[in-house]
Amino acid sequence: MSETPQKRLYIKTYGCQMNVYDSERMADVLRPLGYGVVDDPEGADLVVLNTCHIREKATEKVYSELGQIKLMKERKAQAGGRMTIAVAGCVAQAEGQEIMHRQKAVDLVVGPQSYHQLPELIARAHRATGERLSTHFAADEKFDALPAERQVKGVTAFLTVQEGCDKFCTFCVVPYTRGGEWSRPPEAIEDEARRLADQGVRELTLLGQNVNAYNGGGSTLAKLVRRLAKIEGIDRIRYTTSHPRDMGDDLIEAHGDLPELMPYLHLPVQAGSDKILKAMNRDHTVESYVKLIERIRAARPDIAMSGDFIVGFPGERDGDFEKTLDLVREVGFASAFSFKYSRRPGTPASAMTGQIDEAVKAERLERLNQLLDEQQKAFNAGQVGKLMPVLFEKAGRHAGQIVGRSPYLQAVHAEGAESLIGTIVPVRIESAAKMSLGGVLESSAVLETA
Repeated sequence: MSETPQKRLYIKTYGCQMNVYDSERMADVLRPLGYGVVDDPEGADLVVLNTCHIREKATEKVYSELGQIKLMKERKAQAGGRMTIAVAGCVAQAEGQEIMHRQKAVDLVVGPQSYHQLPELIARAHRATGERLSTHFAADEKFDALPAERQVKGVTAFLTVQEGCDKFCTFCVVPYTRGGEWSRPPEAIEDEARRLADQGVRELTLLGQNVNAYNGGGSTLAKLVRRLAKIEGIDRIRYTTSHPRDMGDDLIEAHGDLPELMPYLHLPVQAGSDKILKAMNRDHTVESYVKLIERIRAARPDIAMSGDFIVGFPGERDGDFEKTLDLVREVGFASAFSFKYSRRPGTPASAMTGQIDEAVKAERLERLNQLLDEQQKAFNAGQVGKLMPVLFEKAGRHAGQIVGRSPYLQAVHAEGAESLIGTIVPVRIESAAKMSLGGVLESSAVLETA
């Protein structure tokens, strides 16, 4: 019996780490159908755009990309072939009907909770019958339907443990595109983690829109982390993205107890003004956020903080923005993500009065980024001279160079043999830039834990 011809699958991923995980799982779902992932959409049999709706102009970028892919589809048709185009992810969820209307080259639209239906939807599209739009919420159905086996490349992997959001921040579309908070059973997560460890994965990043709201099977994220830390081969665990209101005592305690839990925490605050935080419906204050950081640092003194900031939210006055700068100075961030507020259709903030002029947003963002960049450079410079455990992930750009990650998620470059990829090795840090560190292997001995 002859083998099924290999079909070419191209997936372009926009946005967050959860989309990266979802793209990997789409490839897993389609692999039994003979689809193999390629790096170029030209000539592909199936093109999937896995979209993100969080950032400004996300939809416009998708339509621009679709315009280019439409031309590729036409070229393949002229050569006697067929290209199927699918739009997946959060833009698909939010604007599925509009996508199908505006870009006729699109064959199907798949929401983030429905991509397990891709094989069936592709078959229907090829028959030119049936539903071409699938955007209903059914997270439990999705994970139940996904194949147990994952194919991952490298020694690090994302692992989705929680999806959706119940917080309803007034600027955010996630509750409308991903649905309410839902947590996977801990047994299913552990099983997937063990399979990843068997493939050589040594670092897991647990994902969720509100990952520290995890409550699968009555568990908490802290209990889940302790469970995963016992898996042989899993030496490092991270999680993102968290909400301050869900940072429980047991999770703070876990940071102090577990060497596998990396001393790097992304904990978005968004603004330094209580007035703006209330308008955002963040359900925390500046004072409660600062006290929470103090408690976390008391449990794990070497922890580094990362955050998210939005400038130019409706009603933000100069004084409100100055309070954000004051908060950044008080906390001190090793890294951060900062954005100008952008109106997302259908969110409460989009209809608020007091919308801020774009030029004002840009000026505030520039000032904030200058301060955050200074803090990041200072944090990295503070690592010079230290001996740091580095998990090496890949070969570097230069001959004889390998690249890995520090416990603080910094890229670390060093001269070393490629045989060290997948091991954790002590590195003496000798240089620091904004985005990376350079160092020298202290020895070839592999550390058992980070």
